[in-house]
Formats: sequence, C-alpha cells, structure tokens
Amino acid sequence: MSESTSQHREAATGKTASCAVLTVSDSRTAETDSGGDLIVESLTGAGHSVARRELVRDEPNDVGRWLGEWLRDPEIEVILTTGGTGISSRDGTVEVVERYLDKRLDGFGELFRMLSWEEIGSAAMLSRAVAGLAHDTLIFALPGSKAAVRLALERLILPELPHLLFERGR
Repeated sequence: MSESTSQHREAATGKTASCAVLTVSDSRTAETDSGGDLIVESLTGAGHSVARRELVRDEPNDVGRWLGEWLRDPEIEVILTTGGTGISSRDGTVEVVERYLDKRLDGFGELFRMLSWEEIGSAAMLSRAVAGLAHDTLIFALPGSKAAVRLALERLILPELPHLLFERGR
C-alpha cells in the first residue's frame, strides 16, 4: 500500500455516513427483502446510519424518482441499491444510476466481478454492478442476491467507505 493511501485511510478512520437503501425487485416484499435487510444490518453494524429505505418495482421511473429525491437530500451521503443489475429485460437499475453519475468508480465493478468469479465462476460476468459519485453522494448498485450483497459489502464497500468519504470531501 502506498504511503498516501495509508495516510488517507488513517485520516478517514472513524468517518461514518448517513445512507439510503433502495431495493429494486418485481418479486420481493418488505418481509422477503433479505438483501436490503443485510445492507441495513451491515451498515449499522459498522457505525453508519440508514436514514431512508424503500422497495420499488424494477421500473426506471420509480428507481429514478427515489434516486433523484435522495440526491437532493443533503442528509444522504451514500446510496446503495440492490437488484436490477443483471441482463434480463427487466433489469434497468444500472442505466438509471449511470445517468446520475459524475464520476464512475470502474474499479468497484471490476473488483466485484473478480471476487464473484472466485465464488461463482463464469456467471460473474452477468453482473453489471456499478458505483460512482453523483455530486457529493456515493452510489453503489449491487445485484439482488444476498450472497452478492454480502460479498460487495464485506470485501469492498465497508472496508473502503471511510476512505471514500474522506476522498469525496477533499
């Protein structure tokens, strides 16, 4: 690790975020949203707060409405979506998220697929997970499976979130 990376991580230690969680699904309900539940549990367990949470059908207008509202809310620093990142005709989350991004974090999707490859093999290429910055708000679009959500949170997002918050504010 470079000296500046370690210095930035040290400076970022303890930074926490106010987050919003959006589940995009045509089949899940509030009672069966295990991926959304895992995101909330993981974020709060790491000291972050969840200020908003919604579940919407995989309809671009619905996804866009919530993202737009949350991006205008100065309290929301991080948005995590789960669902709608595959290649089926109903999967449209990535296209909506990308409309809002000013800066993409291409490494997130690349690393997510690499780590997924280790767990599920070539099926990892079906994921279009994406992340980036929309003005000052970080957005992560995760697949809908609980295993994929866990992988993204444990291996990528939670370890780097304080550092990302630090860099975003510079």
